[in-house]
Amino acid sequence: MNGRTVLGALALVVIGLLTWELRWVLLVLFGAVVLAVALDVPITLLRRLLPLNRPAALIVVVVSLVLLGGVLGQLLLPELLEQIKQLTTLLPVLALRLSSLARQVDWLPDLEQQLMALGTWERLQPLGGQLLGLAGGAANTTIQMLLMALLAILLALDPRSHQKVIVSLTPSFWRPQMKHLLGESRQALGGWLAGMTLSAVSVFLLTWAGLALLGVPLALLSSLVCGLLTFVPTIGPTAATLLPLAVGLLVSPAKMLQVLVLRLILQNAEAFLLTPVLLRRTVNLLPTVALTAQLCLGALLGLPGVLLALPLVVVLQVLFEEVLVKEVMDHWN
Repeated sequence: MNGRTVLGALALVVIGLLTWELRWVLLVLFGAVVLAVALDVPITLLRRLLPLNRPAALIVVVVSLVLLGGVLGQLLLPELLEQIKQLTTLLPVLALRLSSLARQVDWLPDLEQQLMALGTWERLQPLGGQLLGLAGGAANTTIQMLLMALLAILLALDPRSHQKVIVSLTPSFWRPQMKHLLGESRQALGGWLAGMTLSAVSVFLLTWAGLALLGVPLALLSSLVCGLLTFVPTIGPTAATLLPLAVGLLVSPAKMLQVLVLRLILQNAEAFLLTPVLLRRTVNLLPTVALTAQLCLGALLGLPGVLLALPLVVVLQVLFEEVLVKEVMDHWN
């Protein structure tokens, strides 16, 4: 082993340690890139329809999103807040219902005794420190989201200059491939975001309509949770089903069964029909790859890692196909 190999290995170790220490900065930066691509999709469409430069198109898109959010907030927010208030009052009723069902099954432990054990002073005392830590984490997350939004606007304002910086840091013989790679990554990420957004909106509207027809309480809140968690495939839809199931149980076991059938139909329609159609021209991830990425980044970075796992895998899959497969494996005799 010569000196150059040793220096290369040490450089890789230093880069790895530096990357780990700056993981939250890199996470915010990648989140800003995802938001910038999400803004770039309507900006590009708007510039095709109207003779606008990029700053003007960005202003139009941001103002339109703010106005749309304000209109939706006025229409849905009062009812949503009322349903959240109702949920807080229904939680004790749900606990009693689950306790009564648990007492009917011999092999299940007594749920009521467990809840009473959790209410002792020894168990409740550490909650104060946990709540303070949660408040500090919420403040830190808010600052990170604001920085992410600011970076996203700056990136969307002038993406070509940032692209030139990345290309200029690439060796001259590989700069055309790097430019092509950046374009493919942006196209795949933009297509994935557009497809998942349409899928999430469709799940939200269909779930809301279905729960309203079934007469299930808190239909808006449950459908909103189901729509948002569509962005977290495999884990998200299953976790989102728990809320409407619990609310349906408060009405009757038969109503809970109806909600379960509704969610199974919508989940399978979204997974096997809607999402493949929307993502047919972009990267469609295998469920095993998506779940593995969510578990790994969730273990390393928590909830932000779970949320950004799939956009990262979309980009990595493009890099894998364009670099490893086409540049290495296809030329390996």
